[in-house]
Amino acid sequence: MRNQPMILVTGATGNNGSEIVKMLAAQNIPVRAMVRNRNRTGAIALPSVEVVEGDFDRSETLLSALSGVDRAFLVTNSSEHAQAQQLAFVDAAKQSGVAHIVKLSQFAANADSPVRFLRYHAAVEAAIQASGMAYTFLRPNLFMQGLLNFKSTIVTQNAFYAAIGDAKVSMIDVRDIADAAIAALTGTGHEGKIYDLTGSQALTHTEMAHYLSDAIGRKITFVDIPPETMLETLLSVHFPTWQAEGLLEDYAHYRRGEASVVASGVQDATGKAPRSFETFAHDYAPMFG
Repeated sequence: MRNQPMILVTGATGNNGSEIVKMLAAQNIPVRAMVRNRNRTGAIALPSVEVVEGDFDRSETLLSALSGVDRAFLVTNSSEHAQAQQLAFVDAAKQSGVAHIVKLSQFAANADSPVRFLRYHAAVEAAIQASGMAYTFLRPNLFMQGLLNFKSTIVTQNAFYAAIGDAKVSMIDVRDIADAAIAALTGTGHEGKIYDLTGSQALTHTEMAHYLSDAIGRKITFVDIPPETMLETLLSVHFPTWQAEGLLEDYAHYRRGEASVVASGVQDATGKAPRSFETFAHDYAPMFG
């Protein structure tokens, strides 16, 4: 008989999933990692990690991956299929007797939002609430680690570009999201909770550039660009059209000042203050050359 609940982490090779798997493994907590290809497990191939193959588009693989699972962490790529994929997972989890789903949602998720990502997260949240399973919704703001997407121009041009103007965003470190997820997956008292996860301060992208400059040791500049230019750039580096257009909607949401609130979710979920952007910049400075 197991002494601990079986935890399944989806998206186990992604930014959030891999961080959660590694942190659970470091605490010697057994975890089942769901991946599409078990030959690409990389950093999560650890002794206490059980790797299973699962495909959100094939319900039979979800049922197999969920067999015996008590608690599950749900995340998918933000594609045009995300809503259907996550709803299929919710159905499979209910069939499999999962007691508690911890869903990675998004800050300001709302069925009436003009942002497609926020609409689909709200639809999945509603389905989980209607399922009868216990739930915890993690609603993070823009990821600090998302700046790694600008790595190329930061390294080659000492600059990064986005359509956001001087709007402030209370960005969140992915490591704090992982801490909140682990608290909900392994502890009690998180059932029925919705945690808005932000950093400790709201910053403009120009202010972020100053912190990056200090951490890297050379001047980094932020350059505001029109939304049309940002879309063209995303498409030129082969972002799928649906995802690129959705990201522009996200940035319009940021530009309207709708993501500047500093929330207490990290403290509420973990008992710890969130990491600062300055800490992120120093920790990740080597990755920016």
